[in-house]
Amino acid sequence: MTGVVLVHGLWHGPQHFDPVARELRDRGITVAVPELHRGSLHADTEVVQAAVDGMSEPPLVLGHSYGGSVITGLAGTGGLVYLAAFVLAEGESVAGLRATTPALNSAVTRREDGATQLDPAKAADALYADCSADSAAWAVARLRPQRPEVTKGVPRRHAWRETPSTYVVCAEDQAVSPDRQREMAERCAATRVWPTGHSPFLSRPDLVVELITESLDDQARNRA
Repeated sequence: MTGVVLVHGLWHGPQHFDPVARELRDRGITVAVPELHRGSLHADTEVVQAAVDGMSEPPLVLGHSYGGSVITGLAGTGGLVYLAAFVLAEGESVAGLRATTPALNSAVTRREDGATQLDPAKAADALYADCSADSAAWAVARLRPQRPEVTKGVPRRHAWRETPSTYVVCAEDQAVSPDRQREMAERCAATRVWPTGHSPFLSRPDLVVELITESLDDQARNRA
C-alpha cells in the first residue's frame, strides 16, 4: 500500500501528528513524519524529500500550515494535501503572503538568539481553539522555537502544478486567515471546507484520517 508523509508546521513537531499517525498505522499504512526545524525552507524540503524517496511507491504527502510551502517543493509524490497550508507560486514565500491572523501574530515573541516562539497563554487560542483543554495543553507544551528565516524561503519547484492536490480550508481557523486559505485553494485541483480551527489533526483526527484514506484509494484506482 502507498505510504503517507505528514509534514508539520511552524513551531510544531512530529508528535503533534500522533493521533493521526497512530490510526493510520493501525490500518496498516506506512507513515513517515519528518522532523523539520532545519534552519531554512530548502533544508526542510530536503529532509521531507528523503522521506518521500524512502517510500516504495510515490506517497501521499500532507502539509500543514508552513508545511505547505515544504511539500510544494517536492518531487516524486503521488498526491498532495494542503491542510490550512501555504500553496506558494513562483517568487512567493510564507512571510510575503501575510496570511496569518492578528491572534497568531500577537502570540509570537522573539528570543535573544533571534528565534521566535509562541506565548503559551495565547498559542492555545490561536492554534487549538476547538480542541479539548487537555489536548490543547498537551500540544502547547510541545511547541518549540523556530528560526524566522524559514518563512522567507521560496520553493524551487511547484509540485501542485503537476501533482493531484486537495486543499482543506479550516473555516474557523484563528491562525491562518480562512479567506486567504480559500484564495490559495484555487491553485489546487479539489477543495474541502471543514468547520474546524487550525489544527484538525488534534481536534478532529477522524476527518484527517478519512481524507487520507480516501486519497490513497483514489491513487490506487488511478494506478490500476
